[in-house]
Amino acid sequence: MNHQPSPIQFTDIDWSTWTPVEEATLLFVIRDGQVLLIHKKRGLGAGKINGPGGRLEDGETPREAAIREVEEELLVTPLGVEEAGELSFQFVDGHSIHGHVFTATDCRGEPQETYEATPMWTALDQIPYERMWADDYIWIPLMLEKRPFKGRFLFDGDEMLGYEMDEPRI
Repeated sequence: MNHQPSPIQFTDIDWSTWTPVEEATLLFVIRDGQVLLIHKKRGLGAGKINGPGGRLEDGETPREAAIREVEEELLVTPLGVEEAGELSFQFVDGHSIHGHVFTATDCRGEPQETYEATPMWTALDQIPYERMWADDYIWIPLMLEKRPFKGRFLFDGDEMLGYEMDEPRI
């Protein structure tokens, strides 16, 4: 009899002791009723719409990494950067990411296409969730409302298998 291991379930994860493989960032410039998104060309999420971001380098704070990633991916410098929330992603293949989400009120320069990303200013009421990661529709509205959040997500490739969100009581 062939016994396959049962697929991992969201409830199988002890999030109190969970440790990510990597730390990463996302940063969304929001101004004049629009958000600066990217069409990602390479790496995790290639082909999807997302915010600019990436992995922390040794010795960097999440804020420093977020700013550097926007500068590298879009050739602009975000201004008025603020923390927005935290995201923890576990993938069934064993990969895991702790993400630090930031917003900015503007940027210096005009976003330009690079080998990493194509920039796209998008009206806040026209965010293309159907072309984004499956979790984005859950927490991006909280970010846009400036409501701090912490989310935990389980993915199998592109498919979200489960999630849990915490929002501080106001």
